This record gives sequence, C-alpha cells and structure tokens, in this order.
Amino acid sequence: MSPVKQGRKQAMQRLAEDQERADRLPDLLRSVSRAQSALETAREQGAPAEEVRRHGVELDTALTEAMRAAYAKERTLVGPKGYTDRIHRRKRLATPAVRRATEDAEELLTAREDHRLHGVQRIPRRTF
Repeated sequence: MSPVKQGRKQAMQRLAEDQERADRLPDLLRSVSRAQSALETAREQGAPAEEVRRHGVELDTALTEAMRAAYAKERTLVGPKGYTDRIHRRKRLATPAVRRATEDAEELLTAREDHRLHGVQRIPRRTF
C-alpha cells in the first residue's frame, strides 16, 4: 500500500473515532451538569471533606471527557484532510462552524483548569 493511501486510511480511521466521541458530547455535557449540581449540593449541605472531594473528582472527570469530545467535534468539522494537510486544517479552522466548536472546547478546557485550581477539595494527610 502506498504511503498516501495508508495516510488516507489512517485519517479516515481517526475521523471515525472522533465522530464516535463527538456524538457523545450532549450526554457528556449533561453529566457535567449533574456532577456540578452534586458538588454544589454537597458543599451547601456541609458534607464531609472526603465526599466533597469525591464529587470534585467526578466533576473533573466529566469535564475532561466533555472537553475531549468537543475537540473531537472540532476535528470532525475540519474533515479527514485536516489530519494530513496542515494548510487545509488551518483554512478550515477559520470557518464559523469550526470556530464555534473551538470556542466551546476551549470553554470546557478553561472550566476544567479553573475547577482543578479552585474546585477540588483538599484533604489533609492522616498521620499515624
């Protein structure tokens, strides 16, 4: 198989994987919302630090998965040629639909980083 055909085959395979991940984005966004509500409820009710931390880690996991799906959506909008041709990718990144997808993914990335810095409850180490 020629290198060009092999590259095209790999690009199509990666596109299919990204499409599967991007299709899960609405469900992942709902799981982010549920995890965020659970964390807020635990904080409001004065739950123990371990429980608040567990909810914080669940929210971090949900944000990470949603962010990955949002970036996969961006890549699917660019198309299969974007995996092998960087000029084509840059041109497609400038289109309005792809730009909106990029903004959504970056918002999720920012939310995740902010949550990691300020939202995960620290638990003091136990000394024996």
